[in-house]
Amino acid sequence: MKFVILAALAVVATAAPQNYDSSSSSVEVPILRQDFVLGDYGKYSLDLETGDGVLWSQSGSPAGPTGAVATSGQFSYTAPDGTPVKLIFVADENGYQPQSDLLPVAPAFPHPIPQFVLDQIAFAAEEDAARAHGKVSASSGSYGAP
Repeated sequence: MKFVILAALAVVATAAPQNYDSSSSSVEVPILRQDFVLGDYGKYSLDLETGDGVLWSQSGSPAGPTGAVATSGQFSYTAPDGTPVKLIFVADENGYQPQSDLLPVAPAFPHPIPQFVLDQIAFAAEEDAARAHGKVSASSGSYGAP
């Protein structure tokens, strides 16, 4: 049993990162402004600005019978490629709802239906109409095995 514990400790010791220097892997960014106001009955507001250009503004208050907090706000920063990023959000009983010019957008619906699909729908409707009038038997075999 002692050997198993000793072996486990040896494995953990060899798996630990070697020569880890926390000062080389992170950059300290100063907080230029931080205003947090806690109001009555769970209301709050937060404004934050950092030295690298991050701006964050958020507020919330309890909503509905469950007391869940409905939150809204926005944040902005500059991406590493120089693109300005701004996101506005609401988080409430309908979920998290972000809005930004940089978020992907689903194609408009309804999208155009290709002509071959419309032709197939028309063909199926003609077959159904013919079958309803007794002109084609239910086992016509048009889709069956050869």
